[in-house]
Amino acid sequence: MVFSRNIISLLVTASLLTACGGGSDSAATPTPPPDNNLPASQCDNPVQWAVVETTDNIAFLTELTYHTNQPGVIIAQLTENKSSGMAFKWQQVAGDGLSLINNMSPVLSFTAANSGEYQFKLTVTGNGPNITQFVTVNVNNTQQSSLAVNSDHQVVEGNNVSVRLARINGEMPTNIDWCTYSGDNVNLDLSNTERPLFVAPNVDQDTVISIRASAEFNGQTVTDDVHILVTNEANITSPYFDTPLARTYAYKSNSVYSDQISKCTYSNTLNNSCSISQLPLIGQQTTTPTISDIMDRVVVSHDWMGRNFELFLQQQDPHGDFITLLQSVSAIVISYDIRPSFYWVVTGAIYLDPENLWLTPSERDSINEAPDYRSDFGNDLQFLMPWRYVKNNQYAYSSYPYENRSNRTIEDFTPRLASLLYHELAHANDFFPRSVHADIQGPTLLDDFYKRTNNKALISDQLSNLSPLQSSEMYGLANVSFKGEIANATQKSYVPSDVTSFFKPDHASDYYAYSSTREDVAMLFEEALMSHRYTILRDVAVTDAPENASGSTITVNWGQRGRIGESTIKPRAEFVITEILPEVDSANLINNLPAPLALTPGRSWLENLTLISNNGFAPQKVNHVQQDISLHERPLELSGSQHR
Repeated sequence: MVFSRNIISLLVTASLLTACGGGSDSAATPTPPPDNNLPASQCDNPVQWAVVETTDNIAFLTELTYHTNQPGVIIAQLTENKSSGMAFKWQQVAGDGLSLINNMSPVLSFTAANSGEYQFKLTVTGNGPNITQFVTVNVNNTQQSSLAVNSDHQVVEGNNVSVRLARINGEMPTNIDWCTYSGDNVNLDLSNTERPLFVAPNVDQDTVISIRASAEFNGQTVTDDVHILVTNEANITSPYFDTPLARTYAYKSNSVYSDQISKCTYSNTLNNSCSISQLPLIGQQTTTPTISDIMDRVVVSHDWMGRNFELFLQQQDPHGDFITLLQSVSAIVISYDIRPSFYWVVTGAIYLDPENLWLTPSERDSINEAPDYRSDFGNDLQFLMPWRYVKNNQYAYSSYPYENRSNRTIEDFTPRLASLLYHELAHANDFFPRSVHADIQGPTLLDDFYKRTNNKALISDQLSNLSPLQSSEMYGLANVSFKGEIANATQKSYVPSDVTSFFKPDHASDYYAYSSTREDVAMLFEEALMSHRYTILRDVAVTDAPENASGSTITVNWGQRGRIGESTIKPRAEFVITEILPEVDSANLINNLPAPLALTPGRSWLENLTLISNNGFAPQKVNHVQQDISLHERPLELSGSQHR
């Protein structure tokens, strides 16, 4: 996510732009892929479409043939107007039931398991009269193995694009090659040939870019095309969101905020903060919100994101923590191009990475895979600080490699999403706790933020005054790891044992706490509530930093499980919990936190997954969710990776 530099002159206070609580130069916007893009080779043959004309101002681009178990696409084109500012809604009206992941887009992608005739209804609303049209396609049965590239979709010009090649019967084909059709000026990042990345070019009108994958499988050449509709958009005028954003909309079209909520929270034309009369905090409207009230404030790029978020609130919030904490936000924005998640005081909204919400492979296909912009921060340092959530000597959540295309359940992603929400909502409640909602005067939240921060009234300000973190070395290293500063010679010389000596005796629960006083609060609240509500403990460690670091190759110098239970940290956590969620008996919560368990120095991060408790035995493994075998590798997560 790219930071704007001109925003600094507009909003001087660094902590004002609180993306995940820390200071930043602008709201998080999509990050470009790495700078290893190369011009794609040109395909030999032109792409071909069957055009279905209608009596209205619309035409359908359909593929010449559709096959079972292979992605298919239909693209709606307005013959006189570009699609910007128009609303699309697809419905299937005939054929075996399909999963329509992007049914609110001009691009309809689907994969049919069965052959036959399929008919779809498209309704287009916006400028001018409403349009309703039907289109029918026939899907043929596929008798042989076929290649599949996921997924066809729409992106705005300048946005990031990722597509992914699926395995065939669990095997990746060989000799993978990618090309673009004539006229498509695209540079592809093929550092991972299974997942090309590129930036959508600027276009004068809505333009289809087609990319072909070819490969060898069982001695045969197999191919598939993926089609990306790049849409022409209004000029970017926002000093906040100054790089292209995905199209988003109100999840509930009948919400009283549906007309302005996306414009006020995720728009390239947001020039000033919306007033609280336009978009107040949820808690300013009601102190007893229902899930329906919350969903009135949800903005999405795909319907499934809002639907799964609602299911989570219905099924996985038995104590009402999230409903209560959500009173301190104006909106919840979930879009395929948000990574990582953050809270932002300028809009009063939280922004969620949908990687924490998908249930099916096709839902996951719609999420952009462009890497976090901070991926290369701190490469010159000689240490890492990984983290994980653990329950009963196992990861508290499963890992799902892209190539396996597995489904998952709400229960599977609950630990990840719950920890994320406790963190981001701690920021929202740090800035605007429910105790001040009645006193907010506006005209914008930004105005009240200035008043509160000038008076050092934020919870994070108070904590910093009462019990500040002490290690100047850790603060300096955090600037390198999380803010992209260049490491100096001294910092480059620090070995893991040095970092342990800085971090271990201080009062932070996690390295990320040193990125700002706001993150200090959020990390304390997140870890304490995860332990209290889910009996899930957080591991943190200082390790070496070998090339190609993984759980089995990094060696622990020092580490703890459940550091939040340290005697010097518990009073700080108790203060934060009392201020943010007074409904919880914070004193009892803190007293019942388990004592930290020490990780074993000299063993790998992976080998430290199973620990012996203070009572001299290893807890039993959890069985109620799918778990990885402990010796299997999974992606390494470093401090701060889930948040910005």
